[in-house]
Amino acid sequence: MSAFGQTSHPAGASEDSTSRIPRHLAIVMDGNGRWAVKRRSPRFKGHRAGVNAVRDVVQLCAQRRVEVLTLFAFSSENWRRPAEEVGLLMNLFVSALQQEMRRLHENNIRLRVTGERDAFSSHLRKQIVEAEQLTANNTGMHLVIAANYGGRWDIVQAAQALARRVAAGELKPEQITEADFAQAACLSDLPEPDLFIRTGGETRVSNFLLWQLAYTELYFTETLWPDFGSEALDEALADFASRQRRFGRTGEQIVAADG
Repeated sequence: MSAFGQTSHPAGASEDSTSRIPRHLAIVMDGNGRWAVKRRSPRFKGHRAGVNAVRDVVQLCAQRRVEVLTLFAFSSENWRRPAEEVGLLMNLFVSALQQEMRRLHENNIRLRVTGERDAFSSHLRKQIVEAEQLTANNTGMHLVIAANYGGRWDIVQAAQALARRVAAGELKPEQITEADFAQAACLSDLPEPDLFIRTGGETRVSNFLLWQLAYTELYFTETLWPDFGSEALDEALADFASRQRRFGRTGEQIVAADG
């Protein structure tokens, strides 16, 4: 077995042994800059350390049978950061894709990048396409990188897609359902996130997967992203496993259904 393990549930495993692991885990990877500042290092060294943490967490999630891992790498608001830092982040994105896509492919992990790509350089867009095509037929864990992504952008582009259908006479406005909207939003072919983790001590979702997080369990940790390893991940998973997910029902209904 590879170091990344297998991401599908093993044959014969009981429902109880797998149902408490989130099928889809979404993470806001916060704290790289502060991690570097604490060490009196340039912020960019924190971002490099963050890439190493990504590699480790991808491996850990695959081993724990997470089916989908979505990482918020660069938000649409991050363009407001100093130009030098943004440029360094873009270069780091390119180098990370070049270095990691073979590793992902060898470990049967499928990569997808979601977000508005037009603002990226042609070289970065080319790297993204190559990595996605290389891993497109893999059947293990699905790794989603949200880059130049914003939840409000996602909602707007979904509304625009539905508006085009209305204009084309394919759909009447009053016929639009939540299912139609969800289908037009990003990641519509994947299960919605079960667990959201934000590192770095901030307690907000920061415009991440706003539509998709409607019933997601939220977990916040003080741990800075470069320090987020197996112990921190397992604490988050244990917290998730202890929760009762009701989706609008009462606790009594859930207990009765489980019984």
